Amino acid sequence: MADHSTTARPYAKAIFELAQSSGQLGEWSSALQTLATIAQDERMRRFVADPGSTPEQVADLVLEVAGPQLDEHGRNFVRLLAENQRIPALTDIAALYEVLKTAAEGAVEVQVTSVEELSDAHRERLGESLRRKLGREVRMSFDIDKSLLGGALIKAGDMVIDGTVRGRLQKLTVALAD
Repeated sequence: MADHSTTARPYAKAIFELAQSSGQLGEWSSALQTLATIAQDERMRRFVADPGSTPEQVADLVLEVAGPQLDEHGRNFVRLLAENQRIPALTDIAALYEVLKTAAEGAVEVQVTSVEELSDAHRERLGESLRRKLGREVRMSFDIDKSLLGGALIKAGDMVIDGTVRGRLQKLTVALAD
């Protein structure tokens, strides 16, 4: 899947500003998640990529699948994306919007990757520690990566805490090479 984050950023920012000014952060969050799901569908991706599909046809299909969830601003947004051939960027737009929304709500999204599932007690202790360190509400999501060997990799915005065995071994290798 292509990375559309550079293309997505101005769209996410514009939608966030519209949603914030109209008090519809939650509504737009839900609408963008729906649109991202639609854009990720393999049949939709093929239709959007088909040179025979016009921007109007793409917009009409996305709007038909989205149904009544979108208001007039949402429908106009889809038409604009289709016209500019940016429907594939919807997943990144939704993700960037969520980052802006979370920050505005005084929270931070934290991605924790570990070699195995963390117990509830570990999750709770980690969350409390991160809340103290970051000084904000923490919303954590968890992934498993068996290649880490042990420990955890924590990403919160631009901050990365690499407490993995693999990361420590890489640091040791660099130190020994110097």
